[in-house]
Amino acid sequence: MKQTILPGDVPEAWSAEALYNKALRYCENMHTAATDSWEHALWSGLCLELLARAALGNISPALLAEPQKWANLAHALGFPPFEAKFSPNSIGTAAVLMRLRTFLPDFDVELENFCVAHTGRRNEELHSGSMPYDGVNGSKWHGQFYRSAKVLLASMGYTLEDFIGAEHSAVAEKEVAAAMDAAAKSVLGDVDAHNKVWDAKEEKEREVLAARAGVWANREDGHRVKCPACGNPALVLGEPIGEPKRELDGDEISERQEHLPYLFQCVACGLKIAGLSRLSAVGLGDRYTKTQTYGASEYYAAVDPYEGYEDDNNEPF
Repeated sequence: MKQTILPGDVPEAWSAEALYNKALRYCENMHTAATDSWEHALWSGLCLELLARAALGNISPALLAEPQKWANLAHALGFPPFEAKFSPNSIGTAAVLMRLRTFLPDFDVELENFCVAHTGRRNEELHSGSMPYDGVNGSKWHGQFYRSAKVLLASMGYTLEDFIGAEHSAVAEKEVAAAMDAAAKSVLGDVDAHNKVWDAKEEKEREVLAARAGVWANREDGHRVKCPACGNPALVLGEPIGEPKRELDGDEISERQEHLPYLFQCVACGLKIAGLSRLSAVGLGDRYTKTQTYGASEYYAAVDPYEGYEDDNNEPF
């Protein structure tokens, strides 16, 4: 088959290399400003957004295109504009980060939430009269910022040292480790506090709560684990990563997919833990595999677009 219509080069505005280089420029300005200044934080927000767009564009520039107008997709792929006065639009930063979480297993919910909040302050700084970066010390966000950058850079074949140099990266690695350690210390304190409250309950109440937890912790709703505070059945919820693996066995189809944990909950003692770093600190950060089995008719059945809606009772009697 002969391809007769060929795209041109990816537009520079959506080129992963151009976005990376611009993020690099913003990062240089970030390190020029004092670490506790609002300028330092502002440049970091701008840098993080461009770095995220570079990482997504490196997977495919089409992923950056605003989907409501198909001409944006054509433009992202390198085709000339087909409309008069065409002005291409890309997706918002929150959508960029959500898509990255789908493609990059190490870009977990914890990092996505940090990036949304950090770049959101940048929007508030530039488009309102408030001053969200005033009084925000670098020590409060450096660890998560550099951990996010490491994951995004790794997806493009770069290291933190490639991006910010050996001197800055040596300090950044220590800040990442400190942030992880702080999360670990915090969550261990939470576990200890819930353990003391659990031990203080009367035996009859503990039995009722334990029975309720055993029913609630259904494997189909998440990954069943043992609570580190009270020892009762609890659940870890995770985000799917990678492509599901399917196997056919007679009339049944089994689907197995790896998940990366992001939340733990125990209904017996009330302990909740959010974020991969905090989960890892108590031994709950391992990936797990979820298996679902379908009948062939169920698996290949047409999707009902109105599933979940109530019946329309507006017809005349």
